[in-house]
Amino acid sequence: MYNMGIPFRNNDRIVFVGDSITESGRFSQPPLGNGYVYIFYNLLLAKYPEIDVEVINSGISGNTVKDLMNRWDDDVISLKPNWISIMIGINDIHRYLGGVDPDLDPESYYNIYRSILEKTTRALPNVRLILISPFYISIAKDGWRKRVLETIPMYIEKVEKLSREFSAIYIDMHRKFMEILRYRDPMTYTHDAIHPNFAGHMVIALTILETLEKL
Repeated sequence: MYNMGIPFRNNDRIVFVGDSITESGRFSQPPLGNGYVYIFYNLLLAKYPEIDVEVINSGISGNTVKDLMNRWDDDVISLKPNWISIMIGINDIHRYLGGVDPDLDPESYYNIYRSILEKTTRALPNVRLILISPFYISIAKDGWRKRVLETIPMYIEKVEKLSREFSAIYIDMHRKFMEILRYRDPMTYTHDAIHPNFAGHMVIALTILETLEKL
């Protein structure tokens, strides 16, 4: 029977996968690092001590959807998780806009991401998926950051579309940060618009927890 308030069973395993935002020091501070994955786990310990959930951090800095596809079998499917949380896209956007990898345009991003999810549901038909949109913590009116802010909605749209196609839990983290920036400046949550500080990671962890509690 599910625990009231959180849809986890005892001995469930949840894998968080993504780029540097997810990795957040997991190699120097194993096993969970010091970011939102670590905070989420500790929120579970504090709020739901009666339920035993294994949390695994599989984030790697610099990753795009191409990198996830290349390591998916080893770093995710082989772990046989009950839950998978995916947050990927900001590196894809930067490499596409910067001309480093034109094959990471929104449509290619969608197609590769979709292949990952198809592979996952074939291998783990009962897995629950959490798809978290990429985000950008900025209100820039010009320059590079403005270009990113203008482009990111196209990638967010693809994640939302995939969440509908695969009956996944969807979290629009970009919208969450944009709501918060109505009250605080971006530097409250990040130093570079991409990597959250502790407060920024807390926003992510709390948003995931609160979303799950509403299921």
